[in-house]
Amino acid sequence: MSSRVRWGLLSTANINKALIGPLQESERSELVAVASRDLERAKVYAGRHDIPKAHGSYEALLADPEVDAVYLSLPNGMHAEWSIKAAQAGKHVLCEKPLVVSPAEFDRVEAAVRASGVTLFEAFMYLHHPQTRLALEMARTGRLGKLQLINSWFNFYLPPERATNVRLSADLTGGSAWDVGVYPNSLAIMAVGEGAPVEVWAQQIVGESRVDVGMRAQLLFAGGAVAQISSGFRTPFREAAYLVGDQGMVQIVEPWKPGLSGQESVMTLTRLDGSTEEIVTPITDPYLCEVRAMEACVLDGAAPVVSLTDSRNFLRSMLAIYASARSGAVVEVAQLEA
Repeated sequence: MSSRVRWGLLSTANINKALIGPLQESERSELVAVASRDLERAKVYAGRHDIPKAHGSYEALLADPEVDAVYLSLPNGMHAEWSIKAAQAGKHVLCEKPLVVSPAEFDRVEAAVRASGVTLFEAFMYLHHPQTRLALEMARTGRLGKLQLINSWFNFYLPPERATNVRLSADLTGGSAWDVGVYPNSLAIMAVGEGAPVEVWAQQIVGESRVDVGMRAQLLFAGGAVAQISSGFRTPFREAAYLVGDQGMVQIVEPWKPGLSGQESVMTLTRLDGSTEEIVTPITDPYLCEVRAMEACVLDGAAPVVSLTDSRNFLRSMLAIYASARSGAVVEVAQLEA
């Protein structure tokens, strides 16, 4: 292994744009290749983004000996297949969220990762950002007292007319909860630090293309903490997160893409006596944090910030959310898995 991680992009998806800059900026990474199922499209994309090599198939990129790691930005329903193939090819994998959408898929991905010895983690860039790291430390070390409640949401407007958008495709496992709902779901699980919730209640709004365009859920954790989360495609853009304990509360104004606006990230800590403290994090690109996390894993032997155990707990909760939304009843996570 060289002193740099050589990356390939497994698709030409629009979301790649967020990662290309950090990959080309970071001193310990190098963006060397991109793959599409259409070679001409890959060549055009490579030329536009100053990427040295273009491959006309995903298999060709995985066979490239000059690629150490791949960023997998395919639609949700394709994540498991290509994560497994990448691991079997000996490539490290940064896989867009959600990592997988079923327990069977998770088991196969995990087995492939264990067998190959590569690093694979789910691309929750916000969990790598110093603002989030500090908020989670405050929640889990008692600075807020006993954590009681997490309120968080991530919503934006995706008009029905954009029916070809992958987020609205039932066949490709679209839906607001799988797209942006995974953010508040993962934050709740990481803040509480007890694994998946024990009980879940959820309600959904199903849109024209048979996927949820709105999801509201309440998660109960073993220690008594409750998370109330929501996601959606049918409201104006809105985001926020509150971590509430019996000794204090932290408000995160921009929880999911901190630093991308080119401004410092600000959280507000409110104490029992009503006094407040602004906690400022310098401008930091969360995608660059994610890239550097992979570098640390591959080059330094560090453990992933988002472990496979974390991702399994995220999945367990998401599946319970969808099960409850379909049935209208409270779902016990353990019984759902029995």
